[in-house]
Amino acid sequence: MTLSMTAFARREEQTDQGSLTWEIRSVNHRYLEVSLRLEEKFRPLEMQIRKRFNDKLGRGKVDAVLRYKAPEQQQTTLDFDQDLAQSIIKNCDQLAQLSDNSAPIDMLKVLQWPGVIVADTFDQTTLNKSVIDALNHAIDELIVTRETEGSALQKMIEQRCNEINKIAMATRKIMPEILEQQRSRLADKVAELQVNLDSERLEQEMVILAQKSDVAEELDRLESHIVEVQNVLKRDEPIGRRLDFLMQELNREANTLGSKSISTDTTRNSVELKVLIEQMREQIQNIE
Repeated sequence: MTLSMTAFARREEQTDQGSLTWEIRSVNHRYLEVSLRLEEKFRPLEMQIRKRFNDKLGRGKVDAVLRYKAPEQQQTTLDFDQDLAQSIIKNCDQLAQLSDNSAPIDMLKVLQWPGVIVADTFDQTTLNKSVIDALNHAIDELIVTRETEGSALQKMIEQRCNEINKIAMATRKIMPEILEQQRSRLADKVAELQVNLDSERLEQEMVILAQKSDVAEELDRLESHIVEVQNVLKRDEPIGRRLDFLMQELNREANTLGSKSISTDTTRNSVELKVLIEQMREQIQNIE
């Protein structure tokens, strides 16, 4: 199946420990490169998260962001260590008795003392499991998007392949007519110059011209490359690199066809082939 490397997925999960949101974007790249943005509490999961991407994706530059929002009740309640706070206040009072110019105790600073605020306890293991579950769903959605985009790319490539085949068939069909026209032009030129050229010599010149302008092999290779492109599109594996190589081969045959051209028709066909091949090549850069 043809997969595009350009895709986006977003997955949100509501849990007892808070809400989790994964956003994943991917674009074309030579290999798989994953960039993660995680809160510090989820850093221990980084290797496990990367393994998920490596197991499910082949190529692409992937940007993945995990956003976490704690439950509302966790955000609106504040617990503190009363014993520690009383000890701090008592010590401040004792210090105040030693000074003639003591300031009142700032309770906000007391709360900022390390250990005074008691963090709400929650099950990190359960939260981590929810993170991985949400990630799996997000990657699955990303793959579905890749498949949809890839299907559209495959249809475009198949359409261009059909057009290339038509041009190759048309070029093969008109070559005898082009050679006959060249024969007539050569005979007219000889007559115009009033040069004594026997029929045998004329035939030799035509044979040389036919050999130089023979594009049968190029057309054969062009058609065989198109067959290979169509076969590659049916493979259930990453095919982008192989398709890119085939585009280079197709372009080589199109260039040779143009260099051997002795007619505006074959020149025009060579240009049309290059345009179609370039259109495919640009889109193939997005295929995994």
